[in-house]
Amino acid sequence: MADSSMNRNTYLSKNVGSFEDVVEIRGKRYLKVEDLRYGTNPHQPATYYKPEGMVCPIGDMQVLKTGKSGLSQTNLEDISYALNIVKYFDRPACAVMKHVNPSGAAVQRGEETLRDVYIKARDCDARAAFGSAIAFNVEVDAQVATEIMGTFTECVVAPSFDKDALVIFNDADKFKLNKQIRIIKCGNISALPRYVGEAADTHSTLKVLADGSIVVAAPLLTHLKSVADLKLASAESKNLGTVVSTVKPKPGQIEDILAAWYINLNVRSNGVVIMKNGQTLSVGTGEQDRVGAVEQAVWKYNNKYQGDENIKDAVMASDGFFPFPDAVEVAAEAGVSAMISPPGSIKDAEVIQRANDLGVVLFHAPERCFSHH
Repeated sequence: MADSSMNRNTYLSKNVGSFEDVVEIRGKRYLKVEDLRYGTNPHQPATYYKPEGMVCPIGDMQVLKTGKSGLSQTNLEDISYALNIVKYFDRPACAVMKHVNPSGAAVQRGEETLRDVYIKARDCDARAAFGSAIAFNVEVDAQVATEIMGTFTECVVAPSFDKDALVIFNDADKFKLNKQIRIIKCGNISALPRYVGEAADTHSTLKVLADGSIVVAAPLLTHLKSVADLKLASAESKNLGTVVSTVKPKPGQIEDILAAWYINLNVRSNGVVIMKNGQTLSVGTGEQDRVGAVEQAVWKYNNKYQGDENIKDAVMASDGFFPFPDAVEVAAEAGVSAMISPPGSIKDAEVIQRANDLGVVLFHAPERCFSHH
């Protein structure tokens, strides 16, 4: 049997060259950065481009250590979505990305070290974190590098790495499991848009349909800039009148609600994020029904979570409205006592009333954040 890797490399050498050095989309010119190892799968040639005349946090990133055959489209997408999470936080944050979904994410609370933050993000689902792309919003130090090198990792991306961390990442003899790890220095992630109204035309998303047609859309951003923008849920119905969330949030839940919402922007819908003390305890993603996403998240917490936190009094973000009270009931039974979701269901008032009955505080987000990537 012929060597499959040789067949793949031959295929790529014949086909990658067909990509132009410059392409134009919506009147904007994009310059080729480099040919990729492959696209989403090894038989798909791919190249990536950056907007002409712009300094780009991802398009201009520096590969400080390259693995075998460079980056793939999958690597780039995971890097992009992971940076799209950590960009929201002023405190040190980490996102562990796998197949364009976060297996876990965390933000610093109290006096935690960056290593602590990374472990929190990894241990949400350490099994899924195997072979992941990891992003930080601050410089990576030697302690973090040593911890990362203990498990197989595809890529690490951060604004900077200290010299001792780079020595560890390059120690192929000591860390043979990760001898092909890719270490990438991104640009200034504060240049990435976060809130509605900040994005330029070059940040529009493009979706190519099966027949080659293209959908151009504004990027998925949020109106929620701080905890001051959070609003308690309120709705009206003929039977119940005006119903308002009456439960008071517990200490720390407000910050976690906002963090869970930011993370959920980068979860494939239907998606929910369960979080506590700056750490995702579970991420439910890709389900076709809302309660299914919650059930999946609860199952993953019970079967895959490896940290020290208890789900009692955790918070949950939902990227779409609750059509019925059932999702709230499932989460509350597991221990979640604060939630955020957009309104929009004809049963919003019933959902709020049920949350009140269960002792759950419910916030209404200003927008839906479905991510159909």
